[in-house]
Amino acid sequence: MRFLWFVAAILVATPVTAQGIQQTRGDFEDRFRQLDEVLPDPNVYRNASGAPGHQYWQQQADYRIDAQLDEDNRRLTARATIRYTNNSPDTLPWLWLQLDQNRFRSDSIAELANDFGGPGRRGPAVSAASGDQPARLSLGELRRQQSMADNEYGYDITAVTNADGSPLAHTIVGTLMRVDLPVPLAPGQSVDFGIEWAFNIVEENAVGARSGYEHFPDDPRSSGNDIFLLAQWFPRMVAYSDYEGWHNKEFLGRGEFTLEFGDYDVSMTVPDDHIVASTGVLQNPEEVLTAQQRQRLEQARTADEPMFIVTPAEAEANERSGPSGTRTWRFSAQNVRDFAWASSRKFMWDAQGHRQPGAENEIVMAMSFWPKEGGELWRRYSTAAVVHTMEVYSRFSFDYPYPTAQSVNGPVGGMEYPMITFNGPRTTLNDDGSRTYSLSEKVFLIGVVIHEIGHIYFPMTVNSDERQWTWMDEGINSFLDSVAGYEWDPDMPWTRSLPRDLIPYMTSDQQVPIMTQSDSVRNLGPNAYGKPSAAYHILRDTIIGRERFDFALREYARRWRFRRPTPADFFRTIEEASGTDLDWFWRGWFYTTDHVDISLDSIYRLRIDTENPDIDLPRRRQEHADEPERVGNRLNREQNLPIWVLENPGVTDFYDDNDQFTVTPRDRREFNEFLEALEPWERAAFDRAVEEDANYYVLNFSNLGGLVMPIILDLTFTNGSTERMMIPAEIWRRNSREVSKLLVFPRGRELEQVVVDPDWETADADVENNHYPRRIVPSRIEAFRSPDGESRVQRDLMHEAQE
Repeated sequence: MRFLWFVAAILVATPVTAQGIQQTRGDFEDRFRQLDEVLPDPNVYRNASGAPGHQYWQQQADYRIDAQLDEDNRRLTARATIRYTNNSPDTLPWLWLQLDQNRFRSDSIAELANDFGGPGRRGPAVSAASGDQPARLSLGELRRQQSMADNEYGYDITAVTNADGSPLAHTIVGTLMRVDLPVPLAPGQSVDFGIEWAFNIVEENAVGARSGYEHFPDDPRSSGNDIFLLAQWFPRMVAYSDYEGWHNKEFLGRGEFTLEFGDYDVSMTVPDDHIVASTGVLQNPEEVLTAQQRQRLEQARTADEPMFIVTPAEAEANERSGPSGTRTWRFSAQNVRDFAWASSRKFMWDAQGHRQPGAENEIVMAMSFWPKEGGELWRRYSTAAVVHTMEVYSRFSFDYPYPTAQSVNGPVGGMEYPMITFNGPRTTLNDDGSRTYSLSEKVFLIGVVIHEIGHIYFPMTVNSDERQWTWMDEGINSFLDSVAGYEWDPDMPWTRSLPRDLIPYMTSDQQVPIMTQSDSVRNLGPNAYGKPSAAYHILRDTIIGRERFDFALREYARRWRFRRPTPADFFRTIEEASGTDLDWFWRGWFYTTDHVDISLDSIYRLRIDTENPDIDLPRRRQEHADEPERVGNRLNREQNLPIWVLENPGVTDFYDDNDQFTVTPRDRREFNEFLEALEPWERAAFDRAVEEDANYYVLNFSNLGGLVMPIILDLTFTNGSTERMMIPAEIWRRNSREVSKLLVFPRGRELEQVVVDPDWETADADVENNHYPRRIVPSRIEAFRSPDGESRVQRDLMHEAQE
């Protein structure tokens, strides 16, 4: 009968769906669910440990390109022969190529889908009307629109041909082109085909691209000079992978690139007074450099500091002269996923050999190219920062994998390609003709060179899919560039990548999860760069520890060197190599928009009862006496009001001399019975606890932000001593909203203050609820002078008209 009543109670309390399935509701949320529920299943291509599987494969695309730069018309014309090797188990009836320059066509998806007021790569350029404020359109956006209207951008594909010269059917779809093969490409086979194309080079400062030209009208040469930065300049093969097939996502401008490795042989014909910097190794120095420049280049291989290959004087002479013809520079690069180059007569060039004993490239040529506008800033810091980057990043990954590492100044603020990077900071020209630079420009240059050279490791070598997951390379790279920055100079004002830097973003309503596809991210900088970097700092410095985290990151880098990892491969490798279950961490930081806010709500100090009435009851009587006097009694006493029982002794009895704390024979009997009922081990534990009389503290925490994290405590005791302890995140496993922790300290060691996350290492959003007892919040107030009331009301047009 009791069982039937229980079943009836459940039926009354539980909703029943139309299908008759009983449903219960609760607020439990398991933030420690295993991530394998959302990650793709391991397979023969990618195994459960996060390593490449025993049947891992990737495609290869080799290029032979001849390009001609028309400086006067700012136009590039080129032709290429591409050999595509199908290493997949699939037969391919067609190939897809990327036509990134079509992003700048007026009818591109990127242009047509650009919403008014939406964020661009350089931040908001427009804002809609609000209240009585008119809509705004920046002058930069006006310039961009005018440049798009005045020029015809995008690829002009003039031929797509088979190896025998016969035309191949092809279809252009926005920034993509499908080439139909006359015979499907079977596994293990290769196909050669040719493409011819041309395009007008965008003015980078006007359009806002990752490449383009910059014009210097004030140079002494009559028509001025240009710097050309060439990237996304040739039709590149779309990646084909085991997890997505063809990666044919439209290039919208924000999500970067997904590419295949291959070998390149590239010739660039440019004006004969230009200096060319490029991916790869120069193959014909005797045809493009003077004997003295070639000698300097050889000497630089063993130099202890950067030395000029093209001196400031030679660059200045080139700036003033005009070309007498053209010259062809030829570069070769092996096993790279992309190819970029720069060309200008304005460049000076320095170089220094970076030594890697025992590496495949034992000497790497660290080099910088910059115009006079770069000045002393570039001479002092660019190549030095290149060398520093390789020293730091190689400790966390592998030896730098290529023979050159270059930093080139131009109109692009910061972009990376194999062996070459584009970096923007410059000096300021003063009225007296001197050039100086601010601290912010110095920090910018060193920081951007470290960051972009670092990208040659991630993703130029660890070849993650940037179009889908920007954070995979930008997050690791922002983490490592902050490590390198603090190793360069810890007192410089580096920003963006530490946990404390991300609190405003993580508590804002402008977030999306880190795992969001790149083109859909609302704030790319904090989302894809800062937040994952902060996560890695927390893993390294707080959760895993430096030794095990560094080992795991190196393992990930070496496993996926010259391969294409996915997020699952990264997550699984870090867990396996560090020996740490981090599913709760990945789920919270990468799949949600929760933030960290752990509040220390209260602390209770407890002491054990002896159960002996002759000890405990007098103590309780004293605790009662120590309570604040009742307000009414205090006021009566202050008014000298008489107390009835004191003035009338005849009304007193037993209870006037005894209270609830009086010890009775029954109390003593029950105490003895309690002791006699204990097992020997129970009596021993109880007697020891009574003798030690330890301090028991219960700390109550609330998780207000949603992210579960370890609880780091800084404990201060009344005797002046301190202690640091960390409660693992697993304390939240059964209740992610609130938990309590018991701490025990010996007699005489009493807590005075507790602070959660004292060093601000977990990105805790509210440091004030981390203090117990709560502290008075320190702040400042600024005095100001109110403006004249009349000037706020209206302008004196009569007076202004007389000026």
